Amino acid sequence: MSERHVLAPLRRARTDVLDVAYYETGSAGDDTVLLLHGFPYDIHSYVEVAPLLADSGFRVVVPYLRGHGPTAFRYATTARSGQQAALGADVVAFMDALGVERAYLAGYDWGGRAANVAAVLWPERVLGLVSVNSYLVQDIGAAAEPLAPELEAGFWYFYYFLTERGRAGLARDPQGVARVIWKRNSPKWPFSEHDLERAATAFANPDYTDVVVHSYRHRLGFAPGAEEYAGLEARLAELPAITVPAVTLDGLADGNFPATDGSSTARHFTGPRLHRQVADAGHNLPQERPGAFAAAVRDVRRLRQGNAGRDRLAG
Repeated sequence: MSERHVLAPLRRARTDVLDVAYYETGSAGDDTVLLLHGFPYDIHSYVEVAPLLADSGFRVVVPYLRGHGPTAFRYATTARSGQQAALGADVVAFMDALGVERAYLAGYDWGGRAANVAAVLWPERVLGLVSVNSYLVQDIGAAAEPLAPELEAGFWYFYYFLTERGRAGLARDPQGVARVIWKRNSPKWPFSEHDLERAATAFANPDYTDVVVHSYRHRLGFAPGAEEYAGLEARLAELPAITVPAVTLDGLADGNFPATDGSSTARHFTGPRLHRQVADAGHNLPQERPGAFAAAVRDVRRLRQGNAGRDRLAG
């Protein structure tokens, strides 16, 4: 297997909560971008994006999220929470562990949500944001509001994980669950069994099931959040705006999240923003269309640089 198809070797960084496993490429002196993966995926969503961005002058850092891969909780007493505030707090704590004061954040699904949360709660730490499916802060207060039936059907696993049968099913066959989700999320993506097996190694984490189940139960109002994140969740309940420069992407072949022109979420972005639709891309957009995702990261850097130039002129 060529190095091009595996993000290795891994490095490690310690936060107050986690021992984070991550891949890094590019120059340490360049702008840092954190690439954040989703569920049920892993860091190899960025196997083609990472070298493109390193060649574009970025320091590229790709961590495994909590409950995934070799990333481990430091203490047995820590709640195995998958709630949005925990994911966002992990990003900033990881930046602290790396000694990175400010970074670009880019992600999709859980990783996109983590990036959104970090951007709204700690905007001073975020140079710019790339987010698939636009604004991803969860409105948990409105979790009981139904979607159209054809969309609800694609979220079968949300409701499956509310049950103990669903917990047992995920624990027994996480790769099988992922296969069904991948097919629905990305109907035009001809992923291989090798792609799925490579990602599935991340599901062997001993905390994977607990973190995933808590994530979906919390977002639907069926499980309380961890006490340490209560203050952050209260702030997120206000659905704060993203003020940093942002590029948002929608895949035109996303099986669960229909593409929009970006206007429906415009109120959530008060800084400079570009919105793009990506042909034939599904939910795992960076792996399906790495060139488009890398271009979005380069574009948000240009937005940031242009905005900084205007600020200097105004001053």
